[in-house]
Amino acid sequence: MMDLLIEVIMKATQPMRSKIGLSVILGAIALLSLTSWSLKGAEVDPNQLKFPQQYYSWQATEDQVERDDILAQYPANIILWAGSSFAKEYHSPRGHQFAVADVTHTLRTGVAIAEGDKGLSASCWTCKTPDAPRLIKEMGIQGFSGANFVDLGREIKSVVYCSDCHVDGSAKLALPRPHAQDAMAKIKLPFDKQNHTMQGAQVCGQCHVSYYFQPENNNKVNIPWIFGSTADEIEKYYDTRRFYEWIHPISKTPILKARHPEFEHWSRSAHAKQGVTCITCHMPPATDEKGATFSDHKVGGALDNFDRSCANCHSSKAAITKKLDKTKATIDAKARHVESLLIKAHYEAKAAWDAGATWAQMNDAIMAIRHSQWRWDFATASHGMYAHNPKEGIELLDKSTEQVTYARQALARILSQMSVTEVEYPDYSTKEKAHAAIGFVEADAMKAKHAFIQQEVDKYWHPVAKTGYSVSE
Repeated sequence: MMDLLIEVIMKATQPMRSKIGLSVILGAIALLSLTSWSLKGAEVDPNQLKFPQQYYSWQATEDQVERDDILAQYPANIILWAGSSFAKEYHSPRGHQFAVADVTHTLRTGVAIAEGDKGLSASCWTCKTPDAPRLIKEMGIQGFSGANFVDLGREIKSVVYCSDCHVDGSAKLALPRPHAQDAMAKIKLPFDKQNHTMQGAQVCGQCHVSYYFQPENNNKVNIPWIFGSTADEIEKYYDTRRFYEWIHPISKTPILKARHPEFEHWSRSAHAKQGVTCITCHMPPATDEKGATFSDHKVGGALDNFDRSCANCHSSKAAITKKLDKTKATIDAKARHVESLLIKAHYEAKAAWDAGATWAQMNDAIMAIRHSQWRWDFATASHGMYAHNPKEGIELLDKSTEQVTYARQALARILSQMSVTEVEYPDYSTKEKAHAAIGFVEADAMKAKHAFIQQEVDKYWHPVAKTGYSVSE
């Protein structure tokens, strides 16, 4: 055990050795040996000692700092998500080390709540930290989900870690989140009955999956798989319940929101049929300096590690890259096209409402907008759709185009009946113009957010809530 602890110290101090000197480090190790510090006293996690290579590769996710401002890249999303927090800020994901900090700092999670206001549900913590399953056990699922996001902020002290995927202290896989356990029960495939390959995929899928907060159940996280996990089956569930996330302020459409449905798309993919999972591609085997093999926990892009991730099935990195680029271009073109049609439909619906249209007239068109935007979202919210299941992505976008075209045809008839000859569409060519079109002032929201960070997070929250951010940024 002492040898392992020494190895940890030597690796942890490697970047500092030129500055502090090897003799100082050896002295520290000698002192450690003489005083017989316990692991608890040294505050070293046993997992770090038992699985050092997995730990260091997990730690290296802090290198994955790059992220894209999706709203700046695709300003149309701001119009489509008008009325929701997604229109305020939406970035691409980065390394697991940033899980707590990014959800803390995003404009989507808001600021300190006013007295008497319920505010944002603590369910937003569910997939960001192993503290969430701990708090669920302590508070009960209803107590946790019914609590406020900000109120539990001081309890969050760790990012995505070993116990999120494993029985603590071992390599055995686990599924600690109740919403995932419930989802697998719905499809009659409980975790302990799955083979090891499926368990590995499901461990990732407990968070890389689409979900919603049940308003009638204290905003408890729920995966809507009662009828199945396709876009059609989930839509049937939502329509049956007359559920919507928000009413679109422009068209009055009751909107559905997809959230990164990677597991759903993967489960129907060619990769899944071949037994190729998230772990195969994103956590490939690596070899340490002693020749021992371990799973790389620096979860990243498959092509970044082509020889370890893809070479067993694909002979040429250049060829697969070219194919993926072509598929991505096709999906992107279809997505941009349907976005433009949806924006027109939202504003054509507004023009009809403004002219005095009734729900009896508008129902079919509004439902077609709802269903079209749902399929667009189910395709584009999935990170890596062009690699995971491009066939399904293209089918979803084609169906979305068909549905929004039907909506616009119905709206054209209504507008003709109402003698409306012109519709005013917004300029959404930039993020700033799109925000102006929906009346959102980003500078004001950022000012309030920064004040909250200074007054609450910087003073009272654990440092993991600031990883990647300067103080009061």
